[in-house]
Amino acid sequence: MVVDNASAEFHDFFERHYAELSRLAFLLTGDADAADDLAADALLALWHRWDRLRRADHPVAYARGVVANLARNRVRRTIRERSRIALLGAGRSERTDERDVAAGLDVRAALAQLPFRKRACVVLRHAFDLSEKDTAQALGTSVGTVKSQTSKGMAELRRLLGTGATGELAEEGFGGRSSQAPAGDR
Repeated sequence: MVVDNASAEFHDFFERHYAELSRLAFLLTGDADAADDLAADALLALWHRWDRLRRADHPVAYARGVVANLARNRVRRTIRERSRIALLGAGRSERTDERDVAAGLDVRAALAQLPFRKRACVVLRHAFDLSEKDTAQALGTSVGTVKSQTSKGMAELRRLLGTGATGELAEEGFGGRSSQAPAGDR
């Protein structure tokens, strides 16, 4: 097996610095399994640029920067995921009182036809009563995107369900909890 100089140099670099990069990733993320993955991902990124990096003065500094960026992205992604889970699980302890089971099923079927982002915006805004800002944070998007996707999603629901049904359901939280009077009082 013929090994060129670049491969041999990278192999040597890998052997000397993998443990250090893994430790750095661990200290940044606090997750030993993720640390190994991040160090490996960083070294893979370095391998793709090795022809240029091997001539650089400090390829280890570049490697540390790659690990730091990957760790930052992982931490941010983990925080977003945990926030989403917390937001979506927050209302689970409440028992819903479905007044019109058939309408609730129709709404769920119509919601299932919406693309994910529109559905998520509509559900978080109207069923969970989240603000535009909180919805944007939960979905990792901008407030403007939440506004437009909610508007478009509601328009599609109106088309699927009819104008009157959509307004009533939005006021009632899509068949979930409601602050209005019981169904017999309407």
